[in-house]
Amino acid sequence: MSHPVRAGGDRPLPTVRWDPFREIEDAWTRMGSLLGDVVGGERRPYGVLAGRTPGLDIEETDDAFIVELELPGVRSEDLSIDLRDNELTVSGEVREREARGTLRRQGRRTGRFEHAITVPGEVNPDTTTASLDCGVLTLRLPKAHRSQPRHINVSEPTSTETT
Repeated sequence: MSHPVRAGGDRPLPTVRWDPFREIEDAWTRMGSLLGDVVGGERRPYGVLAGRTPGLDIEETDDAFIVELELPGVRSEDLSIDLRDNELTVSGEVREREARGTLRRQGRRTGRFEHAITVPGEVNPDTTTASLDCGVLTLRLPKAHRSQPRHINVSEPTSTETT
């Protein structure tokens, strides 16, 4: 029976800690580069995987829809927001930052993007507001007057007595 021989003689090999998440990331990177050759090209290193949608929340209150969209690394001057009927389109660009040293790993997306969001009701475009804070775009879309809920009371019929 043979025994494994340690490379390097009597010197111990450096201990490398196994990181399962690193292995998963490496597998995604390898798959993405295979797909990227067909679909994405050089600017999208993860190919199809880079096209994933950002975090999005749509909250409905009595008088408005609140849309929150995660846009890390996007500056307000690089954003364009358009509203047509109940279709909201957010587009812009994540600019590539200048590396100050040797880039050892790159996994952040850069380039142009566009997200189309259907708001589940009619909105008033004249009073819509937008703010960008800590990478989260918050849009407040007030409901159109006719789509706001309104309570209607039921009245009892009045009886007319004749004598």
